[in-house]
Amino acid sequence: MTADPVAEAAAADAAADVIDLWTIATDQPPAVVRRLRGLLDREERDRADRAHDPVQGARFTVVRGAVRLLVADRLGTGAADVVWQRGPHGKPAPVLSPGSGRTHVNWSASGALAVLAVADGRRVGADVEEIHPPGVGARIARRHFPAPDAALVLHAPTPAESAERFTRLWCRREACVKVHGGRLAQGLGLALAGPSPLRLAHAGALGPGPLWLADVRVPGPFHAAVAADVDRPFTVRQRGWVAPRLP
Repeated sequence: MTADPVAEAAAADAAADVIDLWTIATDQPPAVVRRLRGLLDREERDRADRAHDPVQGARFTVVRGAVRLLVADRLGTGAADVVWQRGPHGKPAPVLSPGSGRTHVNWSASGALAVLAVADGRRVGADVEEIHPPGVGARIARRHFPAPDAALVLHAPTPAESAERFTRLWCRREACVKVHGGRLAQGLGLALAGPSPLRLAHAGALGPGPLWLADVRVPGPFHAAVAADVDRPFTVRQRGWVAPRLP
């Protein structure tokens, strides 16, 4: 049967409109942590061992192990075989085999929760943040945010709402920065107040636009956001990561 190029193009466009996002609970039983540690490379294991305390080390191990399992499943390879290459400012990307297409990934962790975003054919950035304590965000917003964003934080009706607004705007900044693999300082001045999803015609010091970003609902006292270098809204296909069963 002859392939229909119109149908193939439509299918490719539909796939490009979807970003897969996994939420990862980072507090896992010791047996799961040990199994995931076996998937990590030497640099990742060293970083886990250098963590400030065992809880942070275990959470780091879970995040990196879960990311490896999910990315390997997408690429059709073994989790321990995933190799990372890093951009100028440290953004990791999987090393792809010839002809495997362009798969872009980005992840973020905050305390007991992490998120992983995976997209084909477009750069993607993701961020999750535990809601900051009241007062902390107001100081940062006053000093670094553009006027509309700062006003949204500083004029909130309650300290708790101010913290919610700041955390939401901070996640949006981090997600945009991660699309370009830039530095956080380059994203502080972005004007990101407004309803989700949000289009940025220009990404300022980060690089060319446009970008689309969207807030994502996640469990617990967290906010999350996803951004991509595309000039149309995207759909976030969200699911929770389930730890592998032990033999």
